[in-house]
Amino acid sequence: MKKIVLVVATHKKYEMPRYSYYLPLHVGKKGKDDLGYVGDDTGENISEKNPFYCELTGVYWAWKNLKADYIGLVHYRRQFKGKNKKENSLFDCILSNDEIDKILNETDIILPKKRNYFIENLYDHYKHTMYIEPLDITGKILKEDYPEYYKYFEKLHKRTSAHMFNMFIMKREYFNSYCEWLFDILGKLEKRVGNSKYDTFHARFYGRISELLLDIWIEKNNLKYKEISVMSMEKVNWIQKGGSFLLAKFTGKKYGKSF
Repeated sequence: MKKIVLVVATHKKYEMPRYSYYLPLHVGKKGKDDLGYVGDDTGENISEKNPFYCELTGVYWAWKNLKADYIGLVHYRRQFKGKNKKENSLFDCILSNDEIDKILNETDIILPKKRNYFIENLYDHYKHTMYIEPLDITGKILKEDYPEYYKYFEKLHKRTSAHMFNMFIMKREYFNSYCEWLFDILGKLEKRVGNSKYDTFHARFYGRISELLLDIWIEKNNLKYKEISVMSMEKVNWIQKGGSFLLAKFTGKKYGKSF
């Protein structure tokens, strides 16, 4: 029997999946009140980096501390969508253990369906909504230390879709390889970019850049995967989200919060 663990990254008390594969994890737990979940400040960890790394402190914790054949990450407010119908709550509809088993019998990686940006490429979208310097420095790190990946980084100037949210389920050997690569790059990025130059929202660029790095790693290594729809467990204000995007694109006003 395969052991499968999906970390559910959360920073607050929230309704959690009822299936046994899901493990609620309090990310950024160090120095915070106990929520009753396992904390990412146990074992080998980087919990103190959560204000900058976001859910990646949970990814790091899983990499260093979990013993499982497959490891995944979802969020308290974003889940993979299963085929079950809603009865009492949206949590009736998330991807079940049986559905995960069936998919992993056919592939070693599960990713969210790509998000399409349509009117601009990924690089320009990042440049319009965030500060571009950390992403440009990430490209330099790849060119210097992982040159075989750099041509895939350059595709950010053309691609208009990506697997976002840092959501995935991977076979352990792929997960280990990905984490070793990812956290080496982010560690080098930390040494070149000062967090203090950005406000608390924009200082979280490590988590955002990692969203773009995932596809670079997947594509370079020619890995096969299955895409699953993502469902939001909370209402999304698409008018506000769209308006903020248009302001960023046409007036240069950066995002000031998550949507």
